[in-house]
Amino acid sequence: MAGTILRALRVYQWSKNLLVFAALIFAQQLQYPSQVLRSVLTFAAFCAASSTMYLFNDIMDVDKDRVHPEKRNRPLASGAMKVSSAVLLLLVSLALSLGLALHLGPRVLAVVLVYMAFIAAYSLGLKNVTIVDILLVAIGFVIRAMAGAIALDVTFSNWLVVCTLFLALFLAIGKRRHEIRLLSDGAVDHREVLGHYSVPYLDALNLIVAGATLITYTIYTCSPEVVDRLATDKLYLTLPFVVYGLFRYLYLVHNEMEGGDPGSTLLKDRPLGITVVLWGLACVVIIYYGKLPG
Repeated sequence: MAGTILRALRVYQWSKNLLVFAALIFAQQLQYPSQVLRSVLTFAAFCAASSTMYLFNDIMDVDKDRVHPEKRNRPLASGAMKVSSAVLLLLVSLALSLGLALHLGPRVLAVVLVYMAFIAAYSLGLKNVTIVDILLVAIGFVIRAMAGAIALDVTFSNWLVVCTLFLALFLAIGKRRHEIRLLSDGAVDHREVLGHYSVPYLDALNLIVAGATLITYTIYTCSPEVVDRLATDKLYLTLPFVVYGLFRYLYLVHNEMEGGDPGSTLLKDRPLGITVVLWGLACVVIIYYGKLPG
């Protein structure tokens, strides 16, 4: 039963919420225990919030998920969990999320509520609006990143927000491409909006956002404002990890039929997971130990 609950909560998707720690690292707050604790609690609040919305989405789409070759194995679609049990679990996770957010302050609570409102709007109909569906998924990532800064009451670079948006678009477009390839002629039956996309169109979009991600991240690492604030001009040394990560993900999407679930792909693909870890460690070392003299 515990395994069924964990799968219903989609615990493996919690890796997406690690974005809340970006502000802790890039705002140079890692050495303050109280700030680390606030980031951990914010992470927990978003893990509970995202699980709440996953349950909500699964309840709404249970019939469609039953005819999906992968989603039919989810607890609700497979019959391993009753709808009534899913509703109870949803209420518990919702209470935990809102309780943690309220403890962190009204601003964090407001961000969590905005996040859930966006995801609810997506599940209730906007997921069937062409392009808007992809943008909403991407905005969910941006909200996570900004929540980390709001919880710590620090400034979050506009460039980093833009980078997060483009990276999230990159992942969302890859997810749509995977769905079209996997479902083929039955794609529209599962998700109406897939009838408005094609693999060549999505490939063109992904090339655009991949390039935009690299350009904005490069500008961020070399920006005089960022160099002055972080007191280091060496952040550009993390670029190889970003380049490899994007190229590796494109390889998985195009050659290995991956990308339908970015969280799962990150956990399953060892080279990609190692790259993300190394990028994070490199950022910490450079920001905290690569200071400019004076």
